[in-house]
Amino acid sequence: MADPKETINIENVVASTGIGQELDLQSVAMDLEGADYDPEQFPGLVYRTQDPKSAALIFRSGKIVCTGAKSTEDVHQSLRIVFDKLRELNIQVDEEPEIVVQNIVTSADLGENLNLNAIAVGLGLENIEYEPEQFPGLVYRLDEPDVVALLFGSGKLVITGGKEPEDAEKAVDQIVSRLDDLGLLTD
Repeated sequence: MADPKETINIENVVASTGIGQELDLQSVAMDLEGADYDPEQFPGLVYRTQDPKSAALIFRSGKIVCTGAKSTEDVHQSLRIVFDKLRELNIQVDEEPEIVVQNIVTSADLGENLNLNAIAVGLGLENIEYEPEQFPGLVYRLDEPDVVALLFGSGKLVITGGKEPEDAEKAVDQIVSRLDDLGLLTD
């Protein structure tokens, strides 16, 4: 069996930051080229960066959430672009505002089909949710690392809740180890 850790792919990194002051989003939207602001639809202003690709959700409180980035480096680079754009509008932004990664969503592939019914029984009901009529995946809550993994019958995984990329590797190791112990992996 190939190492499933080699299939890990970061799908989305969500991070938050703030500039420590309230903003008049209407006026920022008018001055910031490419900004989308429709308070009827969403309370924040949406500003997309192209390189790296991400979306910054800027709120009146001065809080900013960056989503859609494919790495933690991309988050930092995208937010630097946003901070520079705000500075160009004469909005006071600290030199290096603190950026906190809230969630890293990754995918991986165990490389074989899974019997989700057997896994649900084997892992025990306290850590899993599995209702195939509602959702085709099994939801597995891990304690260490503190993430949630979605396991699909195809052997594909989605891991969410990580704070650093290594959390996905630890989660994959943990899942492979548990399924192996239960005799639920064929290789």
